[in-house]
Amino acid sequence: MRVRSKIWRLLAVLLTFAALAAACGSDDDDDGGSEGTEAPSTSDGSSGSDTTEGVSTTEGGGGDELTPVSLQLQWVPQSQFAGYFAARDLGFYEDVGLDVTIIDGGVDIVPATVLDSGAADFAISWVPRGLVPREEGLNITNIAQVFQRSGTLQVSFADSGITSPADLEGKNVGNWGFGNEFELFAGLRSSGLDPSSDVTLIQQDFNMTALINGDIDAAQAMIYNEYAMVLETENPDTGELYQPEDLSIIDWNDVGTAMLQDAIWADADKLDDDAAYRDTAVKFVEASLRGWIHCRDNQQECVDIILAAEPPFGGPGHQAWMMNEINALIWPSPTGVGLMDTALWDQTVKIATDEGILSAAPTDGAFRTDIASEAIANLEAAGLDVNGDGFTKIDVAVTKGGE
Repeated sequence: MRVRSKIWRLLAVLLTFAALAAACGSDDDDDGGSEGTEAPSTSDGSSGSDTTEGVSTTEGGGGDELTPVSLQLQWVPQSQFAGYFAARDLGFYEDVGLDVTIIDGGVDIVPATVLDSGAADFAISWVPRGLVPREEGLNITNIAQVFQRSGTLQVSFADSGITSPADLEGKNVGNWGFGNEFELFAGLRSSGLDPSSDVTLIQQDFNMTALINGDIDAAQAMIYNEYAMVLETENPDTGELYQPEDLSIIDWNDVGTAMLQDAIWADADKLDDDAAYRDTAVKFVEASLRGWIHCRDNQQECVDIILAAEPPFGGPGHQAWMMNEINALIWPSPTGVGLMDTALWDQTVKIATDEGILSAAPTDGAFRTDIASEAIANLEAAGLDVNGDGFTKIDVAVTKGGE
């Protein structure tokens, strides 16, 4: 497994220049996205009332000059990042004195290296993908753990008889690689299976074609993306779309091998040495979390914001499904949105070290809670619900092809 880890780390280094080029070349694209688009005035499909309209939480907006800030995404615009787009397009960043540019991600972008290089002020990255380059010397830190749960599944057809990791023995098991496979590997080991010998691992594309065509028995999927792709596909046996009962899922949250995913990362050196950057970090996290609160309570409005972004990924039906499932990964946040669940952090670190992703547990400072705590206090002072204890998913109609 150390070989796999070294390959992953080498890939991050080799892609640094590609990341910088993409970051520098994305500003114009971002400016031509949803800027100037009037946000919808209704909140059809929302799970609650609009609690953020007209609220200014931290001083710094108004007529003051705005501080330019850039955010590097892990992937292209989609509902996975709706809170940040909502904060930008609805003026939440401006309310705290920030002018935020959102930089698209992609397969050739390593957010941690873009952040450390100075080409972005903040970055969105899964926790393992932040910890590996940190171990290699990039002094970055997790300042807000937005996702409270993992969205990764292993999906098979119900008639396969696969309902647990143990049932994967002897099966053709798809995974994406590139560091996405470790929840699967840990789940297999938890059932006494060796990933290198007890299953046949198949390199899977970022879609579900191999599963639908019968080339693999179980496919890796994000609940907010690839899982929906199956449901958006016509079942040739029925002429109707596939139904949830046609599928069987293994949820790594239930197995106990889930790893923390989307978080906001910052430059640790600048947080310690630059008071203005730390102040900006608090404002950025506050407005971003306000964006996520808004998307919790106004799901369809945030879907419309994403669809107005350039270039959007997937159609309106797919984005509506994604928004609903993303909210369920964030809410409820029992201790406050953006605060770290230390038990899940410890679980993530244990899997990372057991699987050879990391050579040792990260040193102190890999995450910090002071930034998110200040941001949450400001949001609570403004009367916003930072826990979402009453959140429940809404019913989203699945559409063919996600249209």
